[in-house]
Amino acid sequence: MAPITDFYFFLVSVIFISLSGVMMPGPLFAVTVEKGYKNKAAGALITLGHGAIEFPLIFLLYLGLSNFFTSASIQKVISLVGGAILIYMGVHAFITRKRKVHIEYEESKHTSSFIAGILATGANPYFFLWWATIGTMLIMNAYLFGFIGFLIFIVIHWSCDFLWNTFVTFTIFKLHRFWGEKMYNLIFLFCFVLLVGFGIWFIVSAFL
Repeated sequence: MAPITDFYFFLVSVIFISLSGVMMPGPLFAVTVEKGYKNKAAGALITLGHGAIEFPLIFLLYLGLSNFFTSASIQKVISLVGGAILIYMGVHAFITRKRKVHIEYEESKHTSSFIAGILATGANPYFFLWWATIGTMLIMNAYLFGFIGFLIFIVIHWSCDFLWNTFVTFTIFKLHRFWGEKMYNLIFLFCFVLLVGFGIWFIVSAFL
């Protein structure tokens, strides 16, 4: 793909590519929906956790380590470990969905959302593969605009994640009070199926 030489057009392309990735249903989306039920700020905290994995990865790719993340053996390890983590997260979210909110939960919910962002991101091998391929092309394009252009690229990309995840959790938090028990269970069943489904898929793909 030919690099984009117009800086503003490049930023527009980053916005659309970033949104196309974050808006796709996946592990991070599932935990965003689940956490949004009890904390309207969960999306922001999840995105911070996501960034804790993503920012170091982007800088490693900037330094030319994309081959490491496309290694078949590395992908298999991430798939196996990540798949197991996602299955656990899905099962745990579903079986604890009816627990009452209490003081201990209120004190830990912010940490819980942040950690969920880290786990859902780090457990997804396709997140690393996306950055090692499509993401690396964006990084290489950002080279053309110097280090400042590279930093602006990071901020724009992460802002797309932040805005979308915050929108999802804020919407879920505001609307869930109007939903009955059936809808409540359906939403958590959706999260369960998404997380466990991706977990099984990742584990199976490690042996293919």
